[in-house]
Amino acid sequence: MKTFSTDHPLASLLDPAGSPWSAVAATVVALDGTPLAMQPTAAVRNSWRDRPIGAVRSVEVRALQSADALAFHLRWADDAANRDHGDNTVFPDAAAIALPLHADAPLITMGAPGAPLTAWFWRADSGNQGFEVRAEGPGSTRITGRTVQANALWSDGVWQLVLARSLAGEGTADSIALASGQASRFGVAVWEGAHGERGGLKAFSGDWRELLLA
Repeated sequence: MKTFSTDHPLASLLDPAGSPWSAVAATVVALDGTPLAMQPTAAVRNSWRDRPIGAVRSVEVRALQSADALAFHLRWADDAANRDHGDNTVFPDAAAIALPLHADAPLITMGAPGAPLTAWFWRADSGNQGFEVRAEGPGSTRITGRTVQANALWSDGVWQLVLARSLAGEGTADSIALASGQASRFGVAVWEGAHGERGGLKAFSGDWRELLLA
């Protein structure tokens, strides 16, 4: 997928229903549930033995690049917006864009020791706060920054979400630096809260996809 350059300021890109996004063709990314055997605890593996993981089966992805920022637009079907923790059967909806911090970082396991990845993450109970997270394998995810901007809109059974961050990042090993003309890769993950999904229980894009910055 190639990003499209735009003269619109970042503030206008943060509107999920804004006009800049209507001119961008979507890439439809199929999603699969994370394998049960990869769940980090026996309790989770036992409780999900007879339940399908990954309720969301596809997501539309768009990307726009301004002079100093990169924004992703995600759109997926969801019958209800789950914004709060429930009674341990319902959780907040969530989504993320993953990017490799190491050339050999595997997406399926959320990185590996010595081969980390980062993700721009949003959860419906966080409002418009996005997060940068780092992972080096199942169960290793931790928040490393709050420079990601997020804005989400749910209407008529559809979530639309924008995740955006400056191209330069924070200049640390935990924050990927991006530049015009750079080739990278990306992955997508979606958590369906009404399905009880959280942590490693999610739908994801299976493998990295190519990303070429404008």
